[in-house]
Amino acid sequence: MTPNTKSAIAICLTAMLTFSPVAASAQANTFSGRAVAVRASVVGIALALSDTGPLPAAGGNLKTSVASVNILGLVSAEVLSSAASGGGSSSQSQSAVANLNLLGGLIVADVVKSSAGASCSGGQAAVTGDSELVGLVVAGQPVLVVNPNVALTLPGGISVVVNERTSSSGANSGSMTVNALHVTGPAIDIVVASAQSGITCA
Repeated sequence: MTPNTKSAIAICLTAMLTFSPVAASAQANTFSGRAVAVRASVVGIALALSDTGPLPAAGGNLKTSVASVNILGLVSAEVLSSAASGGGSSSQSQSAVANLNLLGGLIVADVVKSSAGASCSGGQAAVTGDSELVGLVVAGQPVLVVNPNVALTLPGGISVVVNERTSSSGANSGSMTVNALHVTGPAIDIVVASAQSGITCA
């Protein structure tokens, strides 16, 4: 091994030792996320079905599913599934329910889905969200939804918000929550297909 080769190796090792700690301590994006197929609070009864729980700030992947649920007079549904993930420059959450029946048939739908996402580009945060409802019928009337936050008022003080979206964003952080259906009334609060995603850009 020549003296020049030894010198080159020494320089490379010194560079690795010098710069590796800097790379290891570099900041990374942080995430938030959660998806719940059905969340309800009715006359003192509280439940959360197919709930991923909160996504760790470091990101990761969370998935959960329930084959079916039938709580007489409150909710019945099939194929409840939820997922939340975060990594790199984005986070995503999705939730879906099939064959939904709420409050003894007052609200029914073939498919209810929601999705939310947050991403970083050039240190700036951006959020997106949407929902899909197939065969939605409320109080016997078919409902076709295009716009977000469509509110319907039903007898008995019951309110239904379809494609409910709430978001917040700043220069380097943002969060989006989409509730495909949100039903409220006297002693009633039911959310179907809820998805939340957030990100803070390093």
